Amino acid sequence: MNPALSVRNLTVRYEQQERAVIEDVSLELDEGQIGILIGPNGSGKSTLVKAILGLIPSRGEVRVFGEPFGRPGGRIGYVAQKLPFDPTLPLTTREAIRMALPGRADADTEEVFRHSVEILSVVAYLDRPLGALSGGQLKRAMIARALVTKPRLILLDEPEAGIDVEGEETLYQLLEHLVEHERLTVLICSHELELAARYANRVFCLNKRLICSGTPKQVLTAETLAGLYGVVPAEYHIAYAAPHRAEPEGHDR
Repeated sequence: MNPALSVRNLTVRYEQQERAVIEDVSLELDEGQIGILIGPNGSGKSTLVKAILGLIPSRGEVRVFGEPFGRPGGRIGYVAQKLPFDPTLPLTTREAIRMALPGRADADTEEVFRHSVEILSVVAYLDRPLGALSGGQLKRAMIARALVTKPRLILLDEPEAGIDVEGEETLYQLLEHLVEHERLTVLICSHELELAARYANRVFCLNKRLICSGTPKQVLTAETLAGLYGVVPAEYHIAYAAPHRAEPEGHDR
């Protein structure tokens, strides 16, 4: 079986910089899994996601479900850390989501829209301006916006930003539900080690290069995190104590 996402020797180098922003990164994420990408600020997590999507120039190969992939399309949904439009615009939640619908409106696209807003519990505030939504509501709306494109893989860049602790937990439970019931695969950039310990099938440790990858039990150790961050993060003790998902032992890179 082909992995949902396969990245081979991906490198991003800007002309004005001598060193690569990310260099020779290779990783794989199997279908139906939640992968979480961790690393210190400036490690290249967001850059890697944008390179996978073809939003910035890069060298290397990206395959999605075994096929070459170069730019955003129907099989990949993307939820950026920042809104893709000005939040002060007089745009309702409904309008923001419908803007992402592919093609002309027909019975099929209307059903996809209805299903997406219902499963994300967005229906109650569809006619509310985006600027009036809470952080958690806004994230749900943006995930619904990605879902209407009928993706098989969704990439999220720090979806916890702007959400309180309780909202973070709810969001990750929702993502887990989408994986289990919508047959999605999810890759998340995150700095939340506790959430990575609890919800990831695979954890990828990035600092310009892929330092290591594996199950949370394999990767979230004091030794690995000290090598990744320079020190053992305070969150390590919480993450290590959190119950890990029961997954078969994988192999490290």
